[in-house]
Amino acid sequence: MNMKNLQLTLLVAFMVAFITKNFAQPKHYDIKNGIGLEGGITQFDIFTDNFETTRGQGWIGSLSTTVDLPHKWYNLSYSVQLSENNFGILGRASNSDITPVAIDFKVLTAQIALLWHVRIAKGHFTIDFGPMAQFNSKLEFIDDDQQGFLINGYDEIVATDITEISNIGLDGTVGATLGFSHFKLQAQYIYGLSNILSKLNSNEKLSTLENENKFKGNMSMIALTAIISI
Repeated sequence: MNMKNLQLTLLVAFMVAFITKNFAQPKHYDIKNGIGLEGGITQFDIFTDNFETTRGQGWIGSLSTTVDLPHKWYNLSYSVQLSENNFGILGRASNSDITPVAIDFKVLTAQIALLWHVRIAKGHFTIDFGPMAQFNSKLEFIDDDQQGFLINGYDEIVATDITEISNIGLDGTVGATLGFSHFKLQAQYIYGLSNILSKLNSNEKLSTLENENKFKGNMSMIALTAIISI
């Protein structure tokens, strides 16, 4: 992560902490804070008209702080999540070989989330939603032998041409949490509100190709996690 991304990460973390401290904890209420450790699996894809994609699985881990607000109909939490996600883009070994094959990529993502938890059954079940700031690595090959494969739908674009995706994005998430005070299960659907492929539009090689549609894609992630609270 370069210095610009690091500065943005620290700024977002400071703002989230500042908001939580100043607006979520009025002094005349008995407010409880909790720390949660999460781990689980993900299913990842990119919704785009430019490529044919296949979803893949990965892992996710996070550290969260929850503020229990007894005078409100919701709780508030902020968290830092780290995940490694796999997915595929259909391609072919050469122009003479039209047999489609999934070019397998992995991408490392870090997310900073500020979530509201609507209490449906106090202490046991909540509906969760909120924004996330996301930081992405470039796409990495699971099989290095596929680096020179052509991307389906194009005659000249090879897999190495599309690895530099956008590093910073904004997401929205909705989900649910079920369980007891110290152990819960959580399901989240996370959707990328920003264009994760926008960086490809500034690629000199790709900009010279005839492409009626600019590169545009939105990340889609399902995360299923277990939470241990302390």
